[in-house]
Order: sequence, then C-alpha cells, then structure tokens
Amino acid sequence: MIAMRRLRWLSLCCFVLACVLGVSLLAPPARAAGDTLQTAFAQAAREFGVPPAVLLAVSYNESRWETHHGQPSTAGGYGPMHLVDLSNARLDDARGDGSVHMLKPNPNDPAQQTLATAAALLGVKPDVLKQDAAQNIRGGAALLAQYARDTVGGTPADPAQWYGAVAKYSASSDPEAAFSFADDVYATIRQGAGRTTSDGQQVTLAASPVQPNVHSADRLPQPDKHHRPADCPQGLDCRFIPAAYHLNNPNDLGDYGNYDLARRPNDGLDIEYIVIHDTELSYNSTIAEFQNPLAYVSAHYVLRSSDGQVTQMVQNKNVAWQAGNWYVNMHSIGIEHEGFAVEGATWYTERLYHASARLVRYLADKYDVPLDRAHIIGHDNVPGPTAAYQAGMHWDPGPYWDWAHYMALIGAPITPQGDADDNIVTINPNWATNMPPLTYCDPTCHDLPPQSANFVYLHTAPSDSAPLLDDPALPGPGTTQANDWGDKAVVGQQFYRAARQGDWDGIYFSGQLAWFYNPRHNTNTVRGQGTLVTPRAGLDAIPVYGRAYPEASAYPAGISPQAIVPLQYTIPAGQIYVAKDRMRADYYYAPTYTLNPADHTVVEGQTQYYEIFFNHRISYLMASDVRVVDR
Repeated sequence: MIAMRRLRWLSLCCFVLACVLGVSLLAPPARAAGDTLQTAFAQAAREFGVPPAVLLAVSYNESRWETHHGQPSTAGGYGPMHLVDLSNARLDDARGDGSVHMLKPNPNDPAQQTLATAAALLGVKPDVLKQDAAQNIRGGAALLAQYARDTVGGTPADPAQWYGAVAKYSASSDPEAAFSFADDVYATIRQGAGRTTSDGQQVTLAASPVQPNVHSADRLPQPDKHHRPADCPQGLDCRFIPAAYHLNNPNDLGDYGNYDLARRPNDGLDIEYIVIHDTELSYNSTIAEFQNPLAYVSAHYVLRSSDGQVTQMVQNKNVAWQAGNWYVNMHSIGIEHEGFAVEGATWYTERLYHASARLVRYLADKYDVPLDRAHIIGHDNVPGPTAAYQAGMHWDPGPYWDWAHYMALIGAPITPQGDADDNIVTINPNWATNMPPLTYCDPTCHDLPPQSANFVYLHTAPSDSAPLLDDPALPGPGTTQANDWGDKAVVGQQFYRAARQGDWDGIYFSGQLAWFYNPRHNTNTVRGQGTLVTPRAGLDAIPVYGRAYPEASAYPAGISPQAIVPLQYTIPAGQIYVAKDRMRADYYYAPTYTLNPADHTVVEGQTQYYEIFFNHRISYLMASDVRVVDR
C-alpha cells in the first residue's frame, strides 16, 4: 500500500515537511486567551456548561494539553482537544509494498469531522480551531456539551453525569474502547494532573473524588461481553480489540484495510523482528485509527503511557501494516507506544517501559526472536524498501527512547560480550549524562530543552568543528535536528572501528568513514561481537538493499517477480560491517482481501542475504557480494 503518508504531530524541519509529508508550513498557533491555557479551559467550561474537571481531563487524555504547534496528529487531530479534520490528511505507506491507496474520508462518520462540527457549533471557520488554542478548547467544550445533550438531555453541573458524553467524545467505533477512554478520563479527575506544556504554560487539574454515573452512557452502544483473549504474558493488563479487516470497495479486492491474513510462523514466515513505535497520537485515538479500514494502517499491540495497559489489535499470526517495509512487516510484530517522539519522557513512563518489556520478552521467547538491537528495533531502524522511500521512513520512537534501560528490562543489557572483538563497538553512551544538543523545526526551528538521549553524533572528521555526516538519502548536510537520522548512531547498534585518533573513533557507517567522540575509546561504547563482512575481492563497491527478496526464478506461475532494487548507497571495497543474520530470501504474496490465508503464497528463494547494521537503519547485503572477514 502506498497510502500517502499520514500526518504527524511531529511537524518536521522544512526539507522533511516538503519532501516527506507534503503538507504546507503553518504559522505557530496563537496562544490561549489571557496567555494561559488554564484561563481558556475555565472560560470555555463556563461558556458551554461543561464541568471544568471534565474538560481538562478529556484534553489531558487526548493531548497532555499540548497544541503541537498547530500540526495535526497521525489521525488528523488538531490542538489540545484533538479535533479531527481528514479533508487534507495524507497517509503513510504503512504496508510498504508499493501498492497505492488514497484516503477516502467517510462523510457519514462524525468521528472523521469533529473539527468541522465544532467550528459550526461556534460559528467560526474550521482553520481557526487549528491555529488558535483557545478556540480549539471552545470547540471541544461545545462538542462535549452537545454529547451531553445527546446522552442525558442536558448539561448537568455534576461531573459524574458526563460519563456518556466523554465516551462519545472518544469517537471510537468500538464501545469497549469508548468506555475505556471515559474510564481513563475519570481516573485522571480522581488523581489530578499538572504539567508545563512545551510552550511554557502551566496547567493544573486538582484531584476530585468523582465516581461516574455509568448509566449516563446507556443510550450508547454497549460493549460485547464476549471478549477474544489477547496473546499476552500472565499478569499484564491486556485486552483484544480488533483492527479493521475490511473490503472497502467490493469491485476491487485490492482495496482493503488494515492488515493481511497469514499463518505465521507455520506458513514459513518466521517472526524475526519486534518493531518499537510511538503513536504520535493518544492511546484511544490510535485504537480508533486502526479500526478505520480507510486508514490503511495497524499494529499488533498498542500500549498506554499512564499505566502500560496493552490492547492487542492484530493477531500475531497475521501481518500488520506498521513498518512501511513489506519485507519487515512480513517478519515482524509491531508494538505502538502512546507518545510523541519529540516530547520524550513526558510520555515514555516507567510503567510503559516495564509493560512493554514484559510483552517483548514474552513474544521473543514464544517466537524465538533474538534479544538484541538487530531484532528488537525501532521504527527508525527500518530501511526504506527502495531508494525512493528511504528519506521518508519514520524516525520514531526517536532520540529520547531509553534503549539501554529498555534492553536491560527485557533481560538483554548492553554489556561487553564474552568473546567480544575490540574492533566491534556497540554504541552505549551514559543515559544520565548524554544530553547532546537537539533542535526541532515546526516550522520555525528552535532548541529543544536538554534531555537524556540515546545516540552519539557522527562527524566527517575527528573534531567537533567538523561537519556532521551527510546521508545520501537526505537533502543537505547533517544537522542537529531531532528527526535527522542520518548523522546519529544509536544505543545497541554495532559497527566496525576502522580508526582511532585522540579521543575519537572512526566507524564505517552509511558507506562512509564517520567519527564520534569516545574518550578512552570506551566511554560511549562497549565491545561487541558479530560476523564481519566486506565486499568480496575484485568488487570496487557493492549494493545495499532495503529488503531481502528472492530471485525471479523462485516465483511460481501467476505471481509477478518483485524487483530486486538497491537503495541509494554502496559499500566501497575495504569497508567492513557487522552482520547479525544470514537468511534465505522470501516474499509473501498477499495482494487481495480474502477470508482464507491459504489464498496467499509464501515464495521462497535460494538467494542468501546478510542483515547488517549499516547506518541508523538496518540493511541487507547479498551473501554472494561479500566475504566473511577472518579474525
């Protein structure tokens, strides 16, 4: 599916906005009335008769009170109240196989047009609610008031009577998810909340012992009492809510969402990777998005930031459309974590880390996935399937995901390995003290507050004054922008140390010699181990691939062979990279909607590939192009 890339809260730097997302650059939104969001919430609550605690708690669970600089979420939601407008939204190529789908908003689904509905209630133009935080809050309050009239016939002063209105505000088509959102909102009211937003505004919700009247939701569809069990370890708060598997056009069996049926691993598709994502969206909104078959996106699991609750949405035997690379999707389980990459620790809580680590350890044990950073990967480590997609691949969970802590929780701490090679370095800066400068453009560029990060910068020479590395897939020189993945080596990745100069180490990275600061040659690294590969004798350079597809002769009659197309990189003779797997090529032919996975075909070839740590992303080399380096 080349569904067009979904918009993200993370409004990227100018070149990424233009080249990756294809959205217009928006001016920063106006601040709320009285220069404080707190005042805006109080005024809107009073104007529309919504209890302030309800309005604040709904917004907290949708956005943590953030404006996100007027940029839309992955589901097209704007502002602190996450008001949705899909009219100009574009989708990711989450399937990553080159087929094309267009987003077709359903005009009969009110959940897809809450921004327009709220604007009509206010009598203002919809764009005002995108850019003005106070108006956005007024729009959310107007919607909540309308939903209260729909559910209980009025706007009661007692916040306990708004449970049904809050559930309806969730915009979820699944009653269990809608009621779960309402439960979260009332838990926030009871616990209270307070934080300073990214633009420096302090917002507080005082704790209040409100017990909701669940009968205020009696007019809404009720949850099905017969639950499908989720595939989770014992003791984890886990439930199953199915993502959409739906034929969108009865005249086109190729127009369907949001995953493919399979029989993994019994059909020969081994599960080799677990992909770590962040949602760029609230927990409930992510669940709702995966239930929309016109979103053309899904993941196997979604985790909630506040307490680590897990919602499984795709059975692990099936192929979720989550990584933007069909080969990786074929062989992976995708886990979405509620959060926004550029906001880091605001969302990446200890409860989230612990719940996710328990789930990953369980899945790795069940499917025999190695517990290392070649197989437990971020979405930012997934390569583009071809050169055209490399620049636009995602960069979540981003620089603030604590990989060292996470791998330790999984039971695979990043430590020197027993028969480690001193020339193989594993990136491992100290989390507490590693706070490299980062900038962000949304659309105006600014410095991000200092925060622990998971990478080291790479330079073209052994000096801080040397330019940052320029990745061939990205326009312009390397930058300190958080979303610029071309000049950052991340915790757990392994590279061959080709040179040392003073306190600097040179590694082969992205087909180049890249330098990073590493005092004593072990401050930001530990010794690693792996198979070392280099271009075989007689080759000046070899191609690098984003997928490990079979040779044309492997495809049976009736199935067109997939092109074996290299990425825009080459590895020059003499460069050495760390390989973690040697695998035989395969391809899952699943072009259409079906109720029987036996209608699909696993094509297995004879071509052999190595998976390598190549740059910020993994890549693949043909085994016939390389030789193993003797040590």
